[in-house]
Amino acid sequence: MKSIGIRALLVSVLLVIGIFCLIPTFSSSPLPGLSNILPEKIHLGLDLQGGIHLVLEVEADKAVENAAETYVEQIKDALRAKKIGFTKVVRTGAWDIEVILPSGEQLNEFNDSIKSDFSWLKPATTETTPEGTRLLLTMDLKKTNDLRTMAVGQALETIRNRIDQFGVREPDIRPEAGDRILVELPGIKDPQEAINLIGKTAVLEFKLVAQNVTDQEIHDNKLPPGAKLYPMRPSDRNSSETKVPLEEKTVLTGQYITDARVGIGGRSFGEAHISLNFDPQGAKLFDHLTSENVGRKLAIVLDGVVYSDPVIKERIPNGTAVIEGSYTDEEAKVLAIALRTGRLPAPVKILEQRTVGPALGADSIKNGIMASAIGGLGIILFMVVYYRFSGAIADMALAMNILFILAAMALVGATLTLPGIAGIALTIGIAVDANVLIYERIREELRLGKTPRAAVDTGYQRATITIMDANVTSLIAALVLYQFGTGPVKGFAVTLSVGLAANMFTAIFVTRIIFDYLLTERRLKELSI
Repeated sequence: MKSIGIRALLVSVLLVIGIFCLIPTFSSSPLPGLSNILPEKIHLGLDLQGGIHLVLEVEADKAVENAAETYVEQIKDALRAKKIGFTKVVRTGAWDIEVILPSGEQLNEFNDSIKSDFSWLKPATTETTPEGTRLLLTMDLKKTNDLRTMAVGQALETIRNRIDQFGVREPDIRPEAGDRILVELPGIKDPQEAINLIGKTAVLEFKLVAQNVTDQEIHDNKLPPGAKLYPMRPSDRNSSETKVPLEEKTVLTGQYITDARVGIGGRSFGEAHISLNFDPQGAKLFDHLTSENVGRKLAIVLDGVVYSDPVIKERIPNGTAVIEGSYTDEEAKVLAIALRTGRLPAPVKILEQRTVGPALGADSIKNGIMASAIGGLGIILFMVVYYRFSGAIADMALAMNILFILAAMALVGATLTLPGIAGIALTIGIAVDANVLIYERIREELRLGKTPRAAVDTGYQRATITIMDANVTSLIAALVLYQFGTGPVKGFAVTLSVGLAANMFTAIFVTRIIFDYLLTERRLKELSI
């Protein structure tokens, strides 16, 4: 009796915990018309509660171009440090770098410097021109591929961080073939706002405002070589469509930004602005940029739009910058998230966009629950008719099994998908299968003339090994599905895994307690089986 009491207490505690996990969550339903059907803590997947499906493409070549611009400045710094004269160092073509030395006497020294400091840059051509010795450097294939891979990986993490800060629960974000990224966001209330945040490439560039450009040249769009017009962000101070002439060369990019925060205060009291902090390398580049261009305007360009063009009044050595403008608090917050989590070395564009409405999900839930209920009712009736009172015990174990599945999902905040509902339905069948194995074995022992007590002991002892083997092999398959599957496949694997674990507990442990109590305490002489 003591053993039965301890086991019964353990089951009771687990039941209380399961009910405690579920009762507070049935207050409301995440979908209209489904009140008191699904626990609120069990999050619904995209196929059930609606949301957005996006396919993004990372423009990885842009990352290589930005890297080439950075190498241009680094080469200049290296040449100055080693006192090697140069006439010009510029990016040319996609990501080649053109270097012109005053004479060929410094060619060997220059090549040695390139080999030691920039081993991934290979001299493609060398020729003598009226300007001096011209060299064309090009990045090797391994370096360009590494930069492309880095761009995709960084974009993936950036998008994931943005979505986490946006507050989306259970998003599905994963890389696809080539430079593409798949994003699924269930339960989004404002899809357009999420799309705007994800689609915002947050490619931050610092460009110098072109000098000696007249208003007539801006009006006619006939700018000097190396200059280009960029639109100024409309604001309360500047509601007209203003364009600013900027040098095409990017002198610094946002990839060096370590933090971006919203601050209050600026040119007018109570105005929101964005404070930027650079990493050590970015601080060094920003220091050099500001010291070399005191008195000039430096435009802060985000996604091709000029957000601010302040005058560089002095050298800024501490690696900080401020983007000021007529921002609302919400605009400043979204922009700060994009910059803080969006140190993208390349733009990202949306290739495919689909919005899934919640009505389809509601129908899927209703149909899934209806199918599970019909299947479960059929099993319950079959077990009672075929195994009589013992069948009722199996049905009770089945109800506990479902309760444990829902409680476990609510406890860990798991996501329920349509395949997950299918996993629950499959678990119902697997649960009674274990009882069928036990009951048939008990029947065989009773036919051999054993007492009910001996038949139950032997039936459980010999059927348990078979049940364990079957469930463990199924559990291994479910774990593999979870490890290598994506989205809905993982949902199916989760519910199946939890269901298998609950099934072994209820079929082997819980029902055995009931039979031990009936045969030991109630001293039944005959089993209804």
